[in-house]
Amino acid sequence: MSQVDELFPERVRALNPVPTTHPAELVSRLYDAQLGSRHADLAARWLQSHGHGFYTIGSSGHEGNAAVAAALRPTDPALLHYRSGAFYLARAAQAAESEATSGSAARSAGVGDEKREHGGGSAEERADGGGSAEEREHGGGRAGERADAGIVAARSAGGATGTLPLPSPAARSAAGDALRDILLGVAAATSEPISGGRHKVFGRHDLAVIPQTSTIASHLPRAMGVAFSIARAGKLGVESPWPADAIVVTSFGDASANHSTAAGAINAALHASYQGIPMPLLLVCEDNGIGISVRTPDGWIKQAYGQRPGLRYFDADGTDLDATLTMATEAATFVRRNRRPAFLRLRTVRLLGHAGSDVEAAYRTPAEIIADEELDPLLGTARILLGTGCSPAEIIDRYEAKRAEVMELAREVAGLPQLASAEAVAAPLRLAKVPEDSLPSKILGASSSPRSSAATSPGPATEEPLTLSQSINRALADVLTAYPESIVFGEDVGRKGGVYGVTRGLQKSFGAARVFDTLLDEQSILGLALGAGVSGLLPLPEIQYLAYLHNAEDQLRGEAASLKFFSQGQYRNPMVLRIAGYGYQKGFGGHFHNDDAIGVLRDIPGLVIASPSRPDDAAAMLHTCTAAARHDGAVCVYLEPIALYHRRDLHQDGDAGWLAPYPTEHVPIGKARTYGDGNELTLVTFGNGVPMSLRVAERLPGVRVLDLRWLAPLPTEDLLREANATGRVLVVDETRRSGGVSEGVLAALVDAGFTGRMARVTSEDCFVPLGAAAQHVLLSEETIEKAARELLS
Repeated sequence: MSQVDELFPERVRALNPVPTTHPAELVSRLYDAQLGSRHADLAARWLQSHGHGFYTIGSSGHEGNAAVAAALRPTDPALLHYRSGAFYLARAAQAAESEATSGSAARSAGVGDEKREHGGGSAEERADGGGSAEEREHGGGRAGERADAGIVAARSAGGATGTLPLPSPAARSAAGDALRDILLGVAAATSEPISGGRHKVFGRHDLAVIPQTSTIASHLPRAMGVAFSIARAGKLGVESPWPADAIVVTSFGDASANHSTAAGAINAALHASYQGIPMPLLLVCEDNGIGISVRTPDGWIKQAYGQRPGLRYFDADGTDLDATLTMATEAATFVRRNRRPAFLRLRTVRLLGHAGSDVEAAYRTPAEIIADEELDPLLGTARILLGTGCSPAEIIDRYEAKRAEVMELAREVAGLPQLASAEAVAAPLRLAKVPEDSLPSKILGASSSPRSSAATSPGPATEEPLTLSQSINRALADVLTAYPESIVFGEDVGRKGGVYGVTRGLQKSFGAARVFDTLLDEQSILGLALGAGVSGLLPLPEIQYLAYLHNAEDQLRGEAASLKFFSQGQYRNPMVLRIAGYGYQKGFGGHFHNDDAIGVLRDIPGLVIASPSRPDDAAAMLHTCTAAARHDGAVCVYLEPIALYHRRDLHQDGDAGWLAPYPTEHVPIGKARTYGDGNELTLVTFGNGVPMSLRVAERLPGVRVLDLRWLAPLPTEDLLREANATGRVLVVDETRRSGGVSEGVLAALVDAGFTGRMARVTSEDCFVPLGAAAQHVLLSEETIEKAARELLS
């Protein structure tokens, strides 16, 4: 037993009462959430000590965030800090109690709204989720019934008078179910309802809590994107899961507030708000003054954020429930009324260390630890309860009753089944098959629309052959025509029409609400896409150059690709991320504009990587990616070879060999294209390697070319078939030798049992220099031909 837990009764008896301006019933309900969170932390350590628990980062000391939940509506989307146990429990109880007492209209009102009689039709019409929590039963009765029994037993032992009001039965049941969910996550049990035992996260669809890991504020860009998308979806007439007057809350620690991801997301929110774009975002910084062992300088958060132009700043003592509730309500009211961002700093303490394995005595003095324990937010709430007339015995009895309830739940979850195979673990990442005759055909049907045809030149589909750039432009126009929820955005994609003209005319045809420029911050571009994807929109963001992706790669790896994994597909963030890349630009380049490395993408689980090389494939594959995103929530990266954007010829000037008519079909994910039927050698390639390989094949008899088209998942079936057709394979890989695509291709052939001869040619392990020197490090046609002749000989 920890000292915080052991000394709680003694410390309660020594308290003096303080008055409150809030109803005793509300304070009691929030105290119940705080108790549940505290005992869940203790139970997590008990489970770990018995070999049944695997996560001990807790919320102890941060239980004041229950008041933040009470200041909001249960339909306000929440992206939470990992110390948000009390918020999560308070929201579950609030949603169920509102549903039970006043129906769906009351459920849409937070504490501050109840006091102000503030309406909001679209919010009040939403009624999802309160009932489902109450309908789940566990073993020996509902969680609320077990809690009642524990309270009766504790009162019999403690002699309490019974003046401490109980939360409603609906609230107790919902909070009990939410408690069990937390402990199922700690135990990595497959029956845990959000992640299915894959990770301990706070998330529940019916409570509008989007699951996050939130370790380094990586969720803030998405939160900014959700806040942006609430109004944008309404403007476009797109159905959204969030009410029109909802606000977004996102919480994070003081250490994470220093991360560039947090700084960028907050800057993007202010940048939008400054332009008059609605940005209803409440940023809650739970400042406990320390990040694991590194101290945050006193006053730093206020210094950094208290005077930011355009950012309304609020400050509250997070150990004082009354003060927190008052200030959180004021902050939420400001954001909801003004549709502008606000920053709420909660002064908190960290109790029980960073995690169960943390030995605080190694870097904190005993006096510092005791000082924080005396600021325990549960003691702060106990003072308020004393001020409402409750006795110390009642407060202690409730504490012990909650212990009994939580420990019963902990014993229930101990030893429950966990994920038992790699296939089961990875199940949420599997791609669903896109119906052949549905979504792609709808996109293709849009190509005859006047708006689609007006976006690019030449005229209607199939009249004249197109370049790669023109084909992508028309495909984007078709997507925008077919799907009103689709939006295209990035740096310079609007009025300019893209650095290479790929988006030219789209803003004029579809309006600035659907095709728009962003600030120059790739993390914010992806965060906007992540938020849009969970808000009913279909985002097609652009990153201007492949080298710029590295500024924001974690938003793909840690946020976009992981959401289905952490939620078992209950949450999805569909996205088609267009990136201009690869080398071989003439007259312009250097490393940042000729980057040839994609290793950072290839190991992201579940990510689809498309790499078209010819115009008809480019449009067809964009159709496929869009369909997969819309149908299955797929996250697709669509790599566009800059050097092929405007190429017209293949073998000689004027042959128009690299033009193609607009396609009438789509290309299934994982399906390659074969050129020729030579039986001596197979050149396996992609991107710029395709025209180079085709020219080599023209000079060498018996050579066929396989264009992979998809780099993830690799078209292994087509690859093995074409390799076996010749018995010799040369992988033509324009990326770097280390971490390049050729490594995966050769490994796939070996794994599939191919026994023929294999070789590869690649670009050098080097950055691409400026000017003609680039030819010394980029793969050349001469190198390909030399290696091919060696294999043929």
